[in-house]
Amino acid sequence: MLTLLIILFTLGLILLAIVKYDIHPFLALFCGAILYGLLSGMPGDLILKSISEGFGGVLGSIGLLILLGVIMGTFLEKTGGAIVIAQKILSWIGEKAVTKAMMACGYILSIPVFGDSTFIMMNPISKSLSIKGKVPYAATTVALALGATASHSLVPPTPGPIATAGILEADLGMIIFWGLIVSLTTMIPAYIFVNKVVTKMPLEAKFVADEEQIDKSTYPSAFSAFLPIVLPLVLIILASIAKYPTEPFGTGGFYTVIVFVGSPVIALLIGAFLSFSLPKKFDRKILSSTGWIGQAILIAAPVILITGAGGVFGKMLQNSGIGDLVSQSMTGSSWGIFLPFIIAFSLKTAQGSSTVAMITTASIIAPLLGSLGLDSESMRVFAVLATGAGAMAISHANDSFFWAVTQLSGLSIKQGNQSHSIGTLIMSLTAITMIFIISQFF
Repeated sequence: MLTLLIILFTLGLILLAIVKYDIHPFLALFCGAILYGLLSGMPGDLILKSISEGFGGVLGSIGLLILLGVIMGTFLEKTGGAIVIAQKILSWIGEKAVTKAMMACGYILSIPVFGDSTFIMMNPISKSLSIKGKVPYAATTVALALGATASHSLVPPTPGPIATAGILEADLGMIIFWGLIVSLTTMIPAYIFVNKVVTKMPLEAKFVADEEQIDKSTYPSAFSAFLPIVLPLVLIILASIAKYPTEPFGTGGFYTVIVFVGSPVIALLIGAFLSFSLPKKFDRKILSSTGWIGQAILIAAPVILITGAGGVFGKMLQNSGIGDLVSQSMTGSSWGIFLPFIIAFSLKTAQGSSTVAMITTASIIAPLLGSLGLDSESMRVFAVLATGAGAMAISHANDSFFWAVTQLSGLSIKQGNQSHSIGTLIMSLTAITMIFIISQFF
């Protein structure tokens, strides 16, 4: 009981520091981890060991993945590749199915690009299609936002799922496979919600940019734009399949090649190199510290540091013996897959960041996987997805994405809560329901 109170006290201080005093999550998590170690009576040398092992261990496995994913997203955004992907999706689905098209655009673009950036890039198209298709602007806005939310927490190479997978040591290929299935499923009730509820909200689209004025001559082709996203995902999934006990690809040279190029670091490195071909005229300066690579590193650095701090917190919990204590106290209980969901849901709602919620939850859950019955290879995958499902909701006033959606569209705070916030809740509950059902077969 005392250990549990210390954990809750430490988490409370971390949330207070982030939410009320606007202290950077890295500093809050890092200092919170050390405080927990001191309060739980850990010796000084074990605290220092937990810091080095936790920070180095996590970053050694996933720091590069986060950076490479951000580099891909940056090049897609800067070259107009993201817009090309959106336009191609619109041509497939049709501009008459506006809400469906906007949801699909948000979903696909938010896999390599941060949700806020996806919404900012697509908002002018959302406005334009709202007028052309005579669809309420609130509907196109929320459809775009919910589409981005669906993949942001469940489909790598978005930083949150990658970090969570690394901390919980889960198979990234299987996370991508099941994450795609679960996240696509969440969009069904979200789409119904948008069409039945959000379309009734009065909101007029204003200041629509003339699409003819957009310089499309420098945009990459659709094939080039899709390739950096699709190829790494396919390679990672193939490598996971190759490692099945049934050995579907044999054990020869082909197996060796697939496992190598499908390892997450190599696959995302290939994706990053492919994204270098997107600019119409390649300038070596974009690879410099002041170019696009430098900008990507600046974007990725806070996420990587927060992930490392979460790793320290997790290692501190592990070395304090929390796993054994929880195992003894939870004998006979059946929290299972719902515990990571509840923790991530609570953290996301309390402090706003899905990435911070996922990393913190993974750090807490990692030493408890055995006692929760989640330490098998397949259940680790579902533990990651349950964490992502919890980190979807509830997006409200403490979430920067909520403000991007409301301020750029003109939705009032009340309308934002009634549409975007409730939409994230619907998707979150749908996701955990799907994850629970699927996990029963493993």
